[in-house]
Parts: sequence; structure tokens; C-alpha cells
Amino acid sequence: MYKIAFSDIDGTLLGPERELTTPTIEQVKNLNKKNIPFILVSSRMPKQMYHLQEDLEILETPLIAYNGAYVITKTEVVHSEEIPLNILEELIHLNENAGDNRVHLSLFNANNWYVDTMDYWAKREQTNTKTDPEVVPNTEVLKSWKKENKGAHKIMCMGEKEKIDTVYEFLDENFGDQLHLYRSKDTYIEIANKKVSKLTGIEKLLQHCYPSIKLEEAVAFGDNYNDEEMIGAVGLGVAVENARNEVKAVAKAITQHHKEDGVANYLKLIMEKL
Repeated sequence: MYKIAFSDIDGTLLGPERELTTPTIEQVKNLNKKNIPFILVSSRMPKQMYHLQEDLEILETPLIAYNGAYVITKTEVVHSEEIPLNILEELIHLNENAGDNRVHLSLFNANNWYVDTMDYWAKREQTNTKTDPEVVPNTEVLKSWKKENKGAHKIMCMGEKEKIDTVYEFLDENFGDQLHLYRSKDTYIEIANKKVSKLTGIEKLLQHCYPSIKLEEAVAFGDNYNDEEMIGAVGLGVAVENARNEVKAVAKAITQHHKEDGVANYLKLIMEKL
């Protein structure tokens, strides 16, 4: 019997309009009635998930943000793993001196999101996540974080493919042993500390919040490379139809496309067996 469920958000849980659909909301509410926690696991920052939690009526449940780098409950930080400041400094220096090859850098720590300017990429993320960034030069954020001895929970690099390729090669060559570099699209790099993953986030959360629940008693849904480890490790890893082949390869089940309520449909199957 499965006692807890985890789900990625973008490309997995949300419907065709990047919103929660009625069937998804209904099935999560059915889980709530059975006292089965439904936990959001995402590369997003926490406040980019609060409106989804509210719609699902799970505001009291913990969150796994930044691909596992930041695990929180309503009242405390369960786990926090930042990207070291020296790496952030090198990346900002590279970008500041890139001229026409400069890319957009979004810097995240806890519930703070900083952008250099409200450019195309910032506005796109703002629309997709329903969250407003703070406009502060990357160099100023770095200066402030140095004083506070803070790093980034996540860095997002966005730009034209060729420019992003250059940044990826630089980071992989110089810090590949310290960073996770996720390319969900050719125009994106999501950067996190190599020590973390969605699976480590789940393990920290279970240990701290649900010590009586084992990993093999968990269900998880996902679609992308950063979901692969999580999907392969839990008791029942479920890939949506639109998932990467690598994710499907380690999944124990495949459900419908995220635009066809794949998570909701599979939750309904599970509920019928409880």
C-alpha cells in the first residue's frame, strides 16, 4: 500500500494551459480524505508553488523546491544546500564580460528571485510561474550575498541556444564535479548543487516529516531528466506519456500525457485499489 505521493509540476502535473485541471484537483482532494500526503517536488522556488498548494488544499504539507536543494514545512527549513559563492562569482564574471553573448541569469535563494532586468526571459518566467522577481543587478546580489555568506539555491541561465551552449561548456568543464546542470530546453540551464536531487529531497523530507513511511511506500510522478533518479527509486515511479525516454525506462508505470490528466488518471487507479 502506498502512503505518500510526490509529483513534479511542469510537464507532469499541470494541464495544457499550465494550470491545474479539475480532475487533478479532485483526485488530490481524494488523497487528502485518505490522509495520504501529496507533495510537490519541483525546480521552482517555494512561492511559485503556493498558489498550486492552495488550489489543491494542501497548504499545510511540506514542499521540495529547487530540485531538492530546499525542503521546507510551514514552520521550518528541513534542508538547505546552496551553490557555493565562488562558482556564482565566476559565472557572473563570465557573463558580465560576454558582450553580445551575454545570457539572462536568474538568481534564487529561499523565496527571493533576482533578475538583472525585466527582459524577455524574466517576463516569460513571471508569466509561467505567477511570481514577480526583484530587479537587482547580478553583481549587487553577489555583493550582498557575500556579506551574508549566502549562496544560490538555484541559478537559471536563459538565452539563445548557441549562447547557452557556451555557458554550459564553461560550467561543465570547470565545475562539473560540483554542479547539476539540467537542460530542460536548449535555451535553459537550471543549476543546482551536485549534492542534491529530487530524490535526496524526498529522503530528507521522509526522514524529518514522515519517519514511519519508507521510500518503497511512495509514489512519484515525473517527466524530465531531473525526475529520473526519483522515479527509479520510489516504490512506484510513474512517468507521463510525454516523459523523456530515460525517465520512462526506469518507471514502473506509464500514464497519459500531462495535457490529458495523466497524474489524475493514475491517482484514480491507485485510489480504487485502496
